[in-house]
Amino acid sequence: MIVGFIGAGLMGEPMAANVIRAGFDVRVWNRTEPALARLEAMGATRVATAAEVLRSSDATIIMLSTEDVIVDVLQPDGAAFRAAIAGHGLVHMATTSAEFSARLGEAVLSAGGWYVEAPVSGSRAPAEQGQLVAMAAGDSDRLDALEPVLSAMCHRVLRCGQPPAGIRMKFAVNIHLIALVVSLAEAYHFAQAEQLDLATFVEAINSGQMASPIAAVKLDKLQRDDLSPQAAIPDVYKNSRLISEAARRAGLATPLLDACHDLYREALDHGLSDVDMVGVVRAIHGRTDGTWAR
Repeated sequence: MIVGFIGAGLMGEPMAANVIRAGFDVRVWNRTEPALARLEAMGATRVATAAEVLRSSDATIIMLSTEDVIVDVLQPDGAAFRAAIAGHGLVHMATTSAEFSARLGEAVLSAGGWYVEAPVSGSRAPAEQGQLVAMAAGDSDRLDALEPVLSAMCHRVLRCGQPPAGIRMKFAVNIHLIALVVSLAEAYHFAQAEQLDLATFVEAINSGQMASPIAAVKLDKLQRDDLSPQAAIPDVYKNSRLISEAARRAGLATPLLDACHDLYREALDHGLSDVDMVGVVRAIHGRTDGTWAR
């Protein structure tokens, strides 16, 4: 299988790198140069346009940041997209609204292509390690064919039905993830403010029933004051907004998510656009000392 990859950002680059390492013939396109050069050095073929990636690949993975960027890059309502995707597959691995994914899938199918969703749970470190979890949705034969490609990036590929069930499953998982990281940041803030021994606090979390890989990673970042992004605050805020909008349309209450969403909005309002999601602890600091207006 020739695999296309469009979007080599914080998550996309290590994901594409793992597909290359697995031995696939990979065609790549990205909006910026450095990631392209690194992937090309690993053995990927650089392609001049996104449409050419679609046309020259059996299946093309898209890992682009927002719906607007996807529309700008793919132009899914245009003749060039229709000609390029006919007879080929599009694998949507980014996080968008379910409605957008459904429309994108319709554009692919109406042009004679095939469509699969496979949004992932995990951040940059699991992406680098090939330890993401994919929530795949699509026809079984397509998922069977894609299994080796997805397994190069993910240690589990879960089958969720037909699109947009993959996106909706990702939303449900992310409610837990976002609340977990915010609660961890709040607990760390409390322990710090109460002048507790932070190493003991971390050991208490990591030794008991609340231990988890994400807790270990985020607590380590807090202890080292290393807020370099694995999952950046703007992306988490975007995801929480998408989930909140989906919940409102369905008439569902999301009280924990709403509180977390407000904190991430405050973090962005105060310039925290290039830090990890656990950097929301700074918004909690700001509320405590009164320096951040809500």
